[in-house]
Amino acid sequence: MNEKESKVITSRDTDFAQWYTDLCIKAELVDYSSVKGCMIMRPYGYAIWENIQKELDKRFKETGHENVYMPLFIPESLLNKEKDHVEGFAPEVAWVTYGGSEKLPERLCVRPTSETLFCEHYANIVKSYRDLPKLYNQWCSVVRWEKTTRPFLRSREFLWQEGHTVHATAEEAMEETKKMLNIYGDFAEEVLSIPVIRGEKTEKEKFAGAEKTFTIEAMMYNGVALQSGTSHYFGNGFAKAFDMTYLDRENQLQYMYQTSWGISTRIIGAIIMTHGDDHGLVLPPNIAPIKVVIVPIGKNADAVLEKSYEIARGLRAKGIETKIDDSEKSPGFRFAENEMKGIPVRIEIGSRDLEQGTCVLARRDTLEKEVVSLDNVCEEVVRLLLDIQESMLLRAKTRRDAMIHTATTAEEMDHIIEEESGFVLAPWCGNRECEEKIKENYGITSRCIPFDEEVHKEKCVVCQKPAKHMVYWGKQY
Repeated sequence: MNEKESKVITSRDTDFAQWYTDLCIKAELVDYSSVKGCMIMRPYGYAIWENIQKELDKRFKETGHENVYMPLFIPESLLNKEKDHVEGFAPEVAWVTYGGSEKLPERLCVRPTSETLFCEHYANIVKSYRDLPKLYNQWCSVVRWEKTTRPFLRSREFLWQEGHTVHATAEEAMEETKKMLNIYGDFAEEVLSIPVIRGEKTEKEKFAGAEKTFTIEAMMYNGVALQSGTSHYFGNGFAKAFDMTYLDRENQLQYMYQTSWGISTRIIGAIIMTHGDDHGLVLPPNIAPIKVVIVPIGKNADAVLEKSYEIARGLRAKGIETKIDDSEKSPGFRFAENEMKGIPVRIEIGSRDLEQGTCVLARRDTLEKEVVSLDNVCEEVVRLLLDIQESMLLRAKTRRDAMIHTATTAEEMDHIIEEESGFVLAPWCGNRECEEKIKENYGITSRCIPFDEEVHKEKCVVCQKPAKHMVYWGKQY
């Protein structure tokens, strides 16, 4: 890739979908594969996922969860034990019918999710209330036979984590369901600088087999929603289907109560589409594999390079991942290449800077530059990284809030859908027919019923009957 090619990226305001694809390729996050519908995660893209995994795994373990690993294959008879669950996934399931040259006596499903395997396992190992709760999580890949694919957002195989827990009571299971959703929400805002709306899915949009599904919904730059993490309360429906029982304190047989929760590599797509710009990726410092890149430039290269390594040692001693880009490419090319990768802070240092005892700090989020003293450059970088993290969340929240519109009548809904992009907050009676009519009329779906909703005397925007909920509606990925 030459210097001119490195800057070629479609404007996000011209063609958002093409901009997204260009960025994924130019930032070296993914590459195409000969396996239709699947992507290759390149080292830089996978490094972002590793940081996501590391941070979430820490939060899971702090709340008592343990990692396990379940088989890749699920026997068809096991998958069929929970009717609603299997019907929800049937169109996306990939089947193994042969082992070598021999036809299998029973088809094996390549896991689209692992509820049934966990159910079977819990039925085998939990005997008494003393064995509860079981708080398990697994990091793995799953396969869903998507018809259309896009890097990170939809692919036939993708990486995720799926938590599966069982409890003695409904109250404990519900508490777990909400707690895990808040872990996702806090992670999105504190680490990814992505503001999210926390709420409950409607009956129509909930997970197959769940009694309740809770979600964090993020808004992308173009106003489209991305479901970024979900947590499900199963009640004891799966427990009854799989005979998951235990003896309580009175030596009576009871069914367990169950939860499931997950987040996948599509969250990388959320980072890209929330923060990226026409120069490429913009990464929040808390998730960036490389937080600082030092670009030595100009003449007197030995002295400049020596100072660059000294600064790098100082930053690494503070736990700040730092790279020195001393390649033979031109300074302009190196600037553009590192901007494309979204590295939060760039340090520019040349022979003149050495003479003056200064260097230039360039922040990726705003592209602003400032001159700082070499004597306290490490402290200035720490300050700047903190400011970038906070500023990115504030900008994303300000942009999102400006794209949330309230409608209380069909006329207002018509106007908003015609003239605006983003979410519509509108009253709904709770009737499924009205929900489907909104999708049919406007091409939008319910995103969630927010936890902090306030319903006064509004009427449903469709039927004008008294509203039960205020609901966020919008287009989705």
